[in-house]
Amino acid sequence: MNVGFNHNIMYKGEVYHIQTEDSGVANPHIVTLLYQAGTIIGSRKTSYADIIKMDNLDKVVEELMKEQHKEMLRRLKAGDYDERIARLSGGDEAPGAPVAERSTEAAAVLPPQPSAKPPQTLDEIILEFLLAGEEK
Repeated sequence: MNVGFNHNIMYKGEVYHIQTEDSGVANPHIVTLLYQAGTIIGSRKTSYADIIKMDNLDKVVEELMKEQHKEMLRRLKAGDYDERIARLSGGDEAPGAPVAERSTEAAAVLPPQPSAKPPQTLDEIILEFLLAGEEK
């Protein structure tokens, strides 16, 4: 069984958490979940039962996990979940409206945020490095 991956990602001013886990050979699935404030925004479950007999199974599963994890990140950044995020937020904006443009009562009581991009977390730096290596 492989160790999972967890990353917090800033997208349109909100923090999202991507988590990928291996269920192990007894239940050969890779599960990736995308959360925002504790709510599951997206998920993907992939079976690897068809390759369970491979000699280098741990390495193959780890690569599958990395790719599935990165794919969830790509889909978030591509806006694939924007409509679902807006719908789950309970806002009355049109479907597909950018999340950052929503107005809420909470926004009125929060202090103004600096316009500079917040510093990246170590997880974000590592994920950026992994994605850059993939492009080569």
